[in-house]
Amino acid sequence: MRIVVLLLALVLALPAQAELRGHGGPVRALAISPDGARILSGSFDQSAILWSPEAGAAIAVLRVHEGAVNAVAFLPDGRFATAGEEGRIALWRPGAAQPERVFEGHGAKIAALAASPDGRFLASAAWDRSVRLWPLDGSAPRVFEGHAENAVNAVGFLADGSAVVSAAYDGTLRLWPVDGSAPRVLAEFGLPQNTLAVLPKAAGIAVAGADGTVRLVPLDGGPVRELAGGASPIIALAVNGDGTLLAAGGIRGSVALWSLPEGRLARTLTGPGLPVWSAAFAPDGTLYTGGTDRRVRRWNPITGAHLGAVVPEAEERAATADHPGARVFRACAACHTLSGDSANRAGPALAGLFGRRIATVPDFQYSEALRRMDIVWTRETVAALFTQGPAAYTPGTRMPEQTVGNGDDLAALLDFLEVETKR
Repeated sequence: MRIVVLLLALVLALPAQAELRGHGGPVRALAISPDGARILSGSFDQSAILWSPEAGAAIAVLRVHEGAVNAVAFLPDGRFATAGEEGRIALWRPGAAQPERVFEGHGAKIAALAASPDGRFLASAAWDRSVRLWPLDGSAPRVFEGHAENAVNAVGFLADGSAVVSAAYDGTLRLWPVDGSAPRVLAEFGLPQNTLAVLPKAAGIAVAGADGTVRLVPLDGGPVRELAGGASPIIALAVNGDGTLLAAGGIRGSVALWSLPEGRLARTLTGPGLPVWSAAFAPDGTLYTGGTDRRVRRWNPITGAHLGAVVPEAEERAATADHPGARVFRACAACHTLSGDSANRAGPALAGLFGRRIATVPDFQYSEALRRMDIVWTRETVAALFTQGPAAYTPGTRMPEQTVGNGDDLAALLDFLEVETKR
C-alpha cells in the first residue's frame, strides 16, 4: 500500500482569511474539526490536505488512496478519516505518518463518509449498492443493503447516533438503525439523489439531487417540504450548528443559502461558475466550499461576502483569454497546468504536449495501463481522445470522461493548446 505523508508546517502558506490553495484537482469533500481549528479536504488529485484556517496554511498533505479522495470526516476525539475511489477508508491520528487503520470491504468507489456523534462508528456509502457501518472497537463491520441502484451517494448519522441515513441514485432516502432493527424507507422521489445533510435537534433530513430541489424530510413521517432553488443538479449540502442555515451547492457553481425552519431563500453566493462539490460550516458560522477550481473558499453566510482575494492562476488567466479555444479549455484547467510542474495535480502538466509520448511526464504518476500504450500526442491523437472519449481511447485512465462533440470547438481547443503548451 502506497503511503506518503508530507508535513508542511507553513508550506503552501497563505495570508489568514485567504482562499486555501494546494489541491491539483477538484475539491470533492470537506470536513471541519469540532473545535474549528482544522479543516480536512479531499480531492480528485488523490490527496487529502489538513489545513489550519487560522494560519491559512496546510499542515499536512496525506497520500494513501489510489484514486480520488471523495469523502472525509472528523471524529469527536480529533482523529479523522479519508475514503477513496478504490473503496478503502483510512483512519488517521493528527501528526501520524501513516493511518492508524485501513478499512476494506467495499467493492466500488466510496462516495460519502460520516462519523457517529459518539465516535464509536464510521459509516460509508459506496457505488456497490451498500452502506457499511464500521465499529472502531475492532469488531466486524455491518453491511446495509436495499438500494436498488449501484450508486449510493450520501450518508449521515442522526443527531442522537441511533441510525444511519443514506440517499442514492435510486431516488430513495433510507434509514438504517444502528441497533439492527428493521430499516425503512423515509421517502421516495423518483429522481437520483446526490447529497444529504442531517438537521440538528431531530428536525429531519435535507436531501437534494438531479432536479435542483432541496427536500426536507421529517423523521416522523410528516409531509416533505420542497425548497425549489433552480433546475440544475445540487451536489453538496451543509447545515450550520444550530440548524438555522442550509447551504446547497450546485453543478453550475452557485451556492443557495436557505433560512430554516421557515425555508426562505436568504441569498445566493456566486463563485467562479464551476461546480461546487463540497460545503461545510465551521463552529463560528463561516461557510467553506470546495469545487472544480481546486480551491477551498470562505464565505460570510450572513452578508454573502467572499472572504479572501480571488487571484487567478496562470492557466486560469489563459482560460479566460480572448481566444475561442480558451472557453473549451476551462474544463481542462481544473486538473492540468499549461506550464510548470505536475506537483499535486490531478493530471500531468501540458507543457510540450505535442510530440510527446503518452505517460512520460517525469513528475506525474501514471497508471500501468497508460505506460504500456504507444501514443504520441499530435493534433490527430488529441482530437481522437476528445472525440472517442478518454475511457475508449486510453483505457485505464483516471481522466474524467468528457468529449468535445462540436467540430469548431475541438479545432479551437487544438489551436489553443498548440500555442499555450509550447515550451
